Order: sequence, then structure tokens, then C-alpha cells
Amino acid sequence: MLRKLDVILNKKLKEKIDESISAVIPISVIMLILSIFVVPMETGTIALFLVGAFLLIIGMAFFQLGAEMSMTPLGEGVGSHIMKSRRLPVLILVCFVMGIIITIAEPDLQVLASQVSSIPSATLIWTVAVGVGVFLVVAVLRILFRVSLPLLLCILYAGLILLSFAAPADFIAVAFDSGGVTTGPMTVPFIMAVGIGLSATRSDKNGASDSFGLIAFCSIGPIIMVLLLGIFFHPSDAAYAATPVPDVITMQDVMREFVHMFPDYGKEVLSSIFPVLAVFLLFQLVSKRYHRNQIIKMLVGFLYTIIGLILFLTGANVGFAPVGSLLGSSLAAQSWKWLLVPIGALIGYYIVKAEPAVQVLNQQVEDVTNGSISRSSMNLCLSIGVSVSVSLALLRVLTGISIYWLLIPGYVTALVLTKFVPKVFVGIAFDSGGVASGPMTSTFLLPLAMGACTAIGGNVVTDAFGVVAMVAMAPLIAVQLMGFRYNIKLKKSISLSAILLDIDDDEIVEFEEE
Repeated sequence: MLRKLDVILNKKLKEKIDESISAVIPISVIMLILSIFVVPMETGTIALFLVGAFLLIIGMAFFQLGAEMSMTPLGEGVGSHIMKSRRLPVLILVCFVMGIIITIAEPDLQVLASQVSSIPSATLIWTVAVGVGVFLVVAVLRILFRVSLPLLLCILYAGLILLSFAAPADFIAVAFDSGGVTTGPMTVPFIMAVGIGLSATRSDKNGASDSFGLIAFCSIGPIIMVLLLGIFFHPSDAAYAATPVPDVITMQDVMREFVHMFPDYGKEVLSSIFPVLAVFLLFQLVSKRYHRNQIIKMLVGFLYTIIGLILFLTGANVGFAPVGSLLGSSLAAQSWKWLLVPIGALIGYYIVKAEPAVQVLNQQVEDVTNGSISRSSMNLCLSIGVSVSVSLALLRVLTGISIYWLLIPGYVTALVLTKFVPKVFVGIAFDSGGVASGPMTSTFLLPLAMGACTAIGGNVVTDAFGVVAMVAMAPLIAVQLMGFRYNIKLKKSISLSAILLDIDDDEIVEFEEE
């Protein structure tokens, strides 16, 4: 049995590595071209970037396979178990605690917290974690009581925008960034699986579409909590500096930088995974859900997840973050600094494909919709959306315009679209927003924006922060536009079938509603 499992895992790992290569290679090629023709970089710096890219490929492959083997079945198990228990106090308590645990384990949040110098890291992390816990409960209760997702999203986002006007200006961009980074590689597989587990216990026609939307609520919670933190907490002033590029000349210097950081990220990942692993063991003791072979497979999955995250975070932070900062500062210091905008659009188009959680979401979307929404169409849609959002975010860095001029029209457009697209697209769109803004955004695009902002003498807190929020907002519009197009094609198909089969108008309306 173990030999058979080993063969299967090796085959799947190879598939994941192939997927990771196709995701990371384009952004690596872009950086090499830029280093030759636009921003000359030292050979050591390029070597640092390429080793980071290699670690990203291997780390993403291990992580995706590990999440598929461990986080997904655990989330589905917890979701179906608490729904079957029908005990509301237990459901609320479990969801709240799980929301906090899984958020504290999120590496994206650790990255953002370390970059927000004006707020103590522990304060920001616990504020965001409580926000996710509370809104995971809200999301689950919405499924339980079958409340309309578009209606609730409209109410929450309207309240969120109004609340932001009462918060200090320095907190606005950071708050919206917090909503984006919370739903990263640790959170997405688990929360998506919880939604699938919850909806699996329902037999009504909206069960599948209601499996989406949990990530959307878990993105709203942190924004509200950080805005409240800004109202009651007065941060200390802190200087923001661009991420320094290590002084590396030989390959030995390059490897020393990575080897030196492996233990630090190993400790960070182990401390993050341990609470989740403890939940798994406790859940198994209480529910006896998994048999021996499943337990072995899930434990191997947790090991793969740990290995993958260590490699991924080391590659992203050591190899990508300094180069992103250098690229941003170098471009912004030139007379042709506006070239930063189209370059940002090009990087945004490809970088979203390198987000590990994006591939997890796209696979689950394809599975839940039985292939009617394919991974390739989701990837294309997200790439276009993120490309536009990154270019707008860098335009904001260069001009210093308020983030409100972009966020408010964007969210209003996204909320209006919820009235014209199928419900399943609404949930997928708002989930995609949180997923697209993962560790690659935090460790490459945010340093890129901070480096550019520092070079032109702008305010890093108000101008550079917010790039994560822009990346998180773009899929809300892009995916729903895809849904709008899908809906038009579906109606044309139904109308044609009605003509051919001689079906009356009332039957067409009834079929479309179903």
C-alpha cells in the first residue's frame, strides 16, 4: 500500500512541478530581459533572483500537493462534521477558533506585519486573526440560514467604506492590504474545503454555489478590524526603508544568503503549522473520521506543506523581495519613470499565476462546476484583472492620488455586477479577490511599490501600501464580467433550444432560475 502511495505521490509531484515551472518561468524571463535592457543589475543580484525562482518552483509544487493531501480533506471533514452536529453554539465556537488558528498560521500576514513598522506585529496579527474568526462565523451562518450572498456583501462593503472615513489616513491602505494577504496559501485550501464540506450536507440547488463566498467574508473581517484598530490605536511614527539587496558576488555568497535564512523560515512555518496539526489530531480523536491509510496520507501531506512553505518563503523573501525593491527604485529614479506602469502591468499579468493559492482555488472551481469554468479561463481572467490593478496601483505611487479614487468606484462596480451574474460567479469572484493577493504580491509587488515610492520621495504608508488591496479588488470585477458573458451565452443557448423544441416563455424563465 505504501509503495503504491509513493508511486502516486511521485507522479502528482511531477505534475505540480510542471505547473509551477509554467507559472514562475514567465516572470523570471521578464526580470532577465529588464535587467539587460532597462535596469542593469549585478550578476550576483540576478543569481540571487534565479535561485529564488528555483526555490519558488519546488516550494510551490510541494505546497500544492501537500495542501491537496492534508488541508483540503481536513477542511471538508470539519465543515461537514459541524454542519451535521446542528448545535449552533458548537458551530460558532469551532469556526471562530479555527479562523484565528488558520490566520495566525498564514505566512502572507507575517510578511505584511513585518513591513508595517508603525504597528507592532503581534497587535496587527491578532487583530486580523480575530477579524477572520468573527467573519468565518458570519460566512458559515449565512450558508446555514441561506442568506443571499450578494445582499450581505453589499451591506458589509457599504459599512466598510463608511467606517474607513472615520479611520486615520495612515490606516486605510494597510487595512485594505490586510484583507488581501489574510487569504493566502494556508487559509485558502482549508476555508475553501470547509465551504465544500458545509454545502455537501445540503441537497438544494444552491448548495454548490454556496460553497464559495467564505474567503470573501474572511477578507472583509480583517479590513474592518484594522480600521477599528486605527480609530482606537495611535501608531508610532516609523521610517520605511527599501528592502536592501545583499552584497553578493560569488555563487557561494548567494547560497549563503539562502542557507542563512532557512532556519528562520523553518521556525516560522513550523510554529504556524503546529496549531493546524493539533486541530487535525484533536478532530480525529473526536470524530474518528479518517482510517489508518488516510491518516498516513494526511501526515505526509502536512510534511509536504511544511517543506513547500519553507522553500517558497525563503525563495520569495531572499530572492524576490530585494530585486523587486531594486527594480522599483531604479525605474522611479529615471526620467522615464512612467515606464514603471506598463512594466507593472506585464509583471502583474504573469505574477498571479505564481500564487500557490490561486491554483488551489482554480482547481476547486473546476471541480465544483464540473468543468464548466475551467482552470485556464480562470487563470486568464485573473491575469488580466491583476495586470490592470497593478498598473493602477503603480500609477497611484507615481501621482500620489488617494486610494479612495480607485477603491470606491471599483467596489461599487463589483457590487452592481452581482445583480447581473449567476450566483456561483459572485462567490467565485469575491473569493478570487482574496486569493490573488498572496505571498508573491507581498514579497515582490509591495517591495516594488515601496522602492518606487521611496525613490520619488513619496509617503510609503499612504501611497505604496494599497497595492495588495488593488490586486485583491481586480478579480471581483474581472471574474464577474466573465460570468456576465457566460450568462449571455447561456441565455442565447436556452432561447435557441426553446425555439427548436417549441418551449413556452414561462418554462424558459423557470429553467433560467434553476
